[in-house]
Amino acid sequence: MVKVSRILHAGYVFECEGTRLAFDTIFENPFSRNCHAFPAVEFDQEQIRELKFSAVFISHYHDDHCSLDSLNLLDRTTPIYMYCVFDEIFDWIRQLGFTNVNSLALNTPVRIGEFEVIPRRALDADVDSLFQIKAKGLNILNVVDSWIDYDTLDLLRDQAPWDLVMWPFQTMREIEVIAPRNAVPSDGLIPEEWAEQIKALNPRFVIPSSCQFSMESWSWYNHAFFPVSYAGFQTQIKALLPQAQVVRLNPSCSIVLDHGGVQSSESLPWITPVGPQDVDYDYQPNLVPPKTSEMAKHFPALTPEQTRSVLEYCQRGLLEKYRSMAAPEDVYFEKPRLWRLSVFDHEGQGQEFFYQVHGSEIERLTEARGNIAWATEVALYKLHAALQAGETLTSMYMRINDFDFVAELSSAVAEVDVVEDPLIRCLFNGVFGAYQLAQLRRLTGCQRAAF
Repeated sequence: MVKVSRILHAGYVFECEGTRLAFDTIFENPFSRNCHAFPAVEFDQEQIRELKFSAVFISHYHDDHCSLDSLNLLDRTTPIYMYCVFDEIFDWIRQLGFTNVNSLALNTPVRIGEFEVIPRRALDADVDSLFQIKAKGLNILNVVDSWIDYDTLDLLRDQAPWDLVMWPFQTMREIEVIAPRNAVPSDGLIPEEWAEQIKALNPRFVIPSSCQFSMESWSWYNHAFFPVSYAGFQTQIKALLPQAQVVRLNPSCSIVLDHGGVQSSESLPWITPVGPQDVDYDYQPNLVPPKTSEMAKHFPALTPEQTRSVLEYCQRGLLEKYRSMAAPEDVYFEKPRLWRLSVFDHEGQGQEFFYQVHGSEIERLTEARGNIAWATEVALYKLHAALQAGETLTSMYMRINDFDFVAELSSAVAEVDVVEDPLIRCLFNGVFGAYQLAQLRRLTGCQRAAF
């Protein structure tokens, strides 16, 4: 039999006859700056420091799966196995003091005690991986928060039967909350290809996995970001696979899986549930998002020096970065377009910057000249966090084109991918591991930590 315990999000502990593996170890609440465990829990970091894992497996480098703050709690002799096409991340983990750091290869098994772990190709093989986990004749698939391509699905179908599949049940609306004016409300259903793939795998048990978090208590994202409820997911899976059982596994909770079935088991002692645990997502499709100026009031004030650094970036650094990149892929900026960037301080007071954008060229203007063709809004605090701490897009509360365009522009701009936004491109295009590098510099006290 195999004991499976939930840490949070995509994190699990697998145990079998003295072998203990951990996957995507995040021991922080909140993690990734503003992701709060849902349901709420607290971590006992002193107990975590005493844990002995046979190995830790990390599916990819995103900060909600690979956090150096969390790894920093573990014994430095713990073997670390990670899937990542960027070599830097392995060096950074070694700089924390870990002595056994390994790069995973797709379809190449790793044997640890009673377990065989096989990384499988995800849809975006440059970013993440899936995990097939075998022990005692049991066959488990941890999809993490990836999408599965159809070549991999054929391979996985050949690996059947599946005893347990951990499926990333949320269709998070990262783009829709950035550009809510053009967003189409969700119907609360999982994508058709997910339904097709789960049915093809035909597991005995399904754990709704990943995306098990909420944002800050005041955040409108809590009713706009997560459209699929636990109850809705269970209903949809039962309709697809009447014989399958959906097992909700909250943080700290454990099950024991064997060939006869699943039963509850002793919870992880180093995670303490806080408050109600039988909670569900409440998606509100008609929710009107608050203005960015109001959102900015929830964030602390920057120091005068921090404020100057952000304004300096808007005046000069952004221009240098934009000119250093290739032209946007979308044809929208093939014509000269007037872009307005608005930044709001902790009192909701805004400062506007105007730029003429044309292909890979950009010019800062002292005032708007003509109609605004693209608009970006962000809190001053969040822009500083992106520049200095590697804050990721989904926690920045950035808003794109949240105003009424003149008629001749409205239809054209609605077709543009919002990640072609000039600020998004300057902050994130071609950037790897900014969050982890900022962590490493803080943890080691070395501003020259190797990049």
